[in-house]
Amino acid sequence: MRVFRWAVSVHLTTTQVTGSSPIHFRLDGREAKELMFQKTDNGISIQVSLSGYSFKIADNGDERSSGWLSPEHIFTTPEFQKRYDSVRISLMTHKVALVPEHFFNPVEIRQLLADTVRLSDGDQAEFIRMPQFGAVLLFSNNIGETLSRMISQTVFTTDGYQARILPEMYYMLESMSECNDYNKIIASYADSYLHLAVSPGKSLQIANVFKAPDFTTAEYFIFNTMKKLQLNPEVSTISFRTPLDAEQEMSLYRYFKAVEQL
Repeated sequence: MRVFRWAVSVHLTTTQVTGSSPIHFRLDGREAKELMFQKTDNGISIQVSLSGYSFKIADNGDERSSGWLSPEHIFTTPEFQKRYDSVRISLMTHKVALVPEHFFNPVEIRQLLADTVRLSDGDQAEFIRMPQFGAVLLFSNNIGETLSRMISQTVFTTDGYQARILPEMYYMLESMSECNDYNKIIASYADSYLHLAVSPGKSLQIANVFKAPDFTTAEYFIFNTMKKLQLNPEVSTISFRTPLDAEQEMSLYRYFKAVEQL
């Protein structure tokens, strides 16, 4: 994925493109509320990968996480039989690219994405504006599409709303505001891909996906990125959105001031 510097603002539309004809999805009040991460008393956040899914539930101030679950558990997961004030579904797709707003042309979205990642013939290209970074996030959700759609058609909001599936990178960038440290480092790891976003202060320096067959390789990309940006892990907190096992968390603690789970 390309790396740019960004400035600050707010999004309101998403678009799906098949071939060269854009189809616009206007966000209604409910969806805009969901995507802008407003706090609710009762909400679920679900991450979907090729190998399974995990979820985190916030219920009247209490939070609990599931860890990774295999796909066959979808219809027997009791938490999926309930309705929530807020439902967020992220897909661990590596087919993403962040481009500056002034370089973006919706007619050329598929080509812009194909210039950065390898697309299959059937891959659909979509985009969502991220004006807080002066940028547009391009993505394809065809990876893991069956599982993510199955979940989106199972878990609904209290008023029957079906959550829109967005890439993990979108939610990582939205989570920047939750990091209190000056060096904001957010990562996710699943399906042999490391998703990484780093922002010293308010300046987003990198939003990238690395092929990492194991967690040791993922750590290499994290530390190599920090070295290039001249950031010291010993005074930095790294925040993971995906579940970490005890060994992974302990490994990170050897280098970072703190390790957090978002």
